[in-house]
Amino acid sequence: MKLSQISIAITSLIFAHSVIADEQKTENQFPESQVTDVEVVTVHGDYRATNLQKAPASLSILTTQDIANRHAQNLEDIIGAVANVNFASGSQRARYYQIRGIGERSQFKEPINQSVGVLVDDIDLAGIASISSTFDMEQIEFFRGPQGTRFGANALAGLIYMTSKAPSEDFEGAVRASVGNYGSYGTALMLSGPASDSVNYRFVAEKNVSDGFMENQYLIVDDTNNRDELTLRGKVAIAATEDLNIDLTLLYADFDNGYDAFSLDNNRTTLSDEPGFDQQKTRALSSKFTYSGFNNMDMLAIVSHANSDLAYGYDEDWTYADIHPWSYVSTDYYFRERENTTAEVRFMSKANAQLFGHTDWIFGLYAKNDQEALTREYTYLSGDFTSNFDADNYAIYAQFDSQLTANWSLTTGLRFEQRKTQYKNSDGVAFSPDDSKLGGKLVLAYQIDSASMAYASINRGFKAGSVNSVGSLPEHLRSFEPEFLWNYELGYKTSFLNDNAFLRTAVFYMDRDDIQISSYHLDERSDGSAEFISYWTNAASGKNYGVEAEFSWDVSDTVNLYGSAGLLETEYKGFSYEDGSVETGREQAHAPNYQFSVGVNYYPSEQWHVNVSVDGKDSYYFSDSHDEKSQNIALLHGSIRYVQPNWQAKLWVRNLFDKTYETRGFYFPNDPRDGYTPKAYYQLGEPAVFGVTLDYQF
Repeated sequence: MKLSQISIAITSLIFAHSVIADEQKTENQFPESQVTDVEVVTVHGDYRATNLQKAPASLSILTTQDIANRHAQNLEDIIGAVANVNFASGSQRARYYQIRGIGERSQFKEPINQSVGVLVDDIDLAGIASISSTFDMEQIEFFRGPQGTRFGANALAGLIYMTSKAPSEDFEGAVRASVGNYGSYGTALMLSGPASDSVNYRFVAEKNVSDGFMENQYLIVDDTNNRDELTLRGKVAIAATEDLNIDLTLLYADFDNGYDAFSLDNNRTTLSDEPGFDQQKTRALSSKFTYSGFNNMDMLAIVSHANSDLAYGYDEDWTYADIHPWSYVSTDYYFRERENTTAEVRFMSKANAQLFGHTDWIFGLYAKNDQEALTREYTYLSGDFTSNFDADNYAIYAQFDSQLTANWSLTTGLRFEQRKTQYKNSDGVAFSPDDSKLGGKLVLAYQIDSASMAYASINRGFKAGSVNSVGSLPEHLRSFEPEFLWNYELGYKTSFLNDNAFLRTAVFYMDRDDIQISSYHLDERSDGSAEFISYWTNAASGKNYGVEAEFSWDVSDTVNLYGSAGLLETEYKGFSYEDGSVETGREQAHAPNYQFSVGVNYYPSEQWHVNVSVDGKDSYYFSDSHDEKSQNIALLHGSIRYVQPNWQAKLWVRNLFDKTYETRGFYFPNDPRDGYTPKAYYQLGEPAVFGVTLDYQF
């Protein structure tokens, strides 16, 4: 794909709007100084709540209905609906996400800093996002591009911000029961209402169980890749005084899942005698204090803490002892205790305290502590490998929003962040660097008329360096440096057809320096087998550029069309392989050249709702260190709902035509039946899943 193709795509979208817009009646236009609230969806993840259609950034929001249309139980189930957002498996549930081709794909022994931030009710779940349940979620926001001012080091590529529904002022409740194929069933409960005149509450409980999509022929069972997932969430909203509001969220998640996903034959049949596991138990709290008693500003304080126990392991040989000439058996288990604590104080100007009469300001302080204790139990280690990681981040930031004229606005932001890290492990590797990084943004927006706006922005993002934990790695592979990114973006948003349709587009160019890439080293043993050693390193530079667009059109009272599309071109330069060769332009891993999602909502009556959608993506490299790629795919999803005042029934399906596709891939020798010839192995994505869901509200 060349830049000219991006230009054609964006120009075609704008031209299509112009043709339709010319047909509108001009009497419905507003003065240019006004902006209509066409999109009722509000952005919560930015410093100030704003209307999605007015936000000068490339971001997408999926609502409660979007989640319900495909019966998405987890964040990974709905990623296909968002342009230029991808995820990596290698686990039972996706933990790692990529935005515009940037993001981690796995974690074994190394302590790494995440490129994509994941926040659930202001609780930091970056890198442990497996437990991102979507039940009772109000919306999920996807910020594309570096959030260097807003979120700092954990949002080099972007941010996923999930907001659950708030406590209600009147009592309400709901129950859900669901059943599907592969032995799947689920139940859920929601209760919300007032506890007193000044306190409202909301409680949610959800349980989902499934046998999984694999069959173990050696053990003659079909549940070694099962799911057993429990989520509890409580929220309390307290009007403490006239000027002070307190919002508390408690989260408990217990995901006790199996992991038996790779097959020697690259199908859904395994031969492992010791199937693995992918478990996560998280206890988390967030508290938000909003104080408006000052004359010139509001104050917001947010404190969060998450404590997680993670256990991940797999049968390394994927088989049983007798299949190997020398009765080879091996397992690899990782046990992590992870804690993160964040604290932020933010001061935001009121209307009477604008600078120069037209500039709102925000000033804030941020602190974060990450701790992780790892124990690795591996067959070929003489003793358990252990490591301890402790990182402190401190940041100060400011943002200024200036209304230059009735149509022009300018946003400037700056964030200075310092990181102190301590790491040591049982192999004698120690690491204690201090990094200082600077991020920010400059955004110029123009309100073209009451329904259309355009913007241009420059953003700088960053992420910290770290250490590779394997003592046997060559000295030059022991550590890797921080990464920096400049993002240049042009965007256009408009509504038309008497506010029955909208279009949002963005074209971007990212300039990356010292790219952190995941690679691996195979350490061959004397018996012919090999140890898979994952490590991180830096490529010299790279670039990511492309275009994103999304639209919605209420064709009539009964038909709504919607969709999104993303084009992406990536490359990196200066990466040296172990054989001495240098990469001069290869595409980056997990960065498909195109993604799309199109759908239709049909309402034949007040009781019936039909949804059909198609998600697609191009093939992409699984790793930066081998040439294996996924297949390009297009998956069809659908649902039919029958709605009554207090209950509804839904028939749903994902991947209707049972397409086989890959979500993770490796290349190495592992099959004794062919003499351990190196070849590709894949983890397969979700097959056709379907079921029936009943919801009752009271």
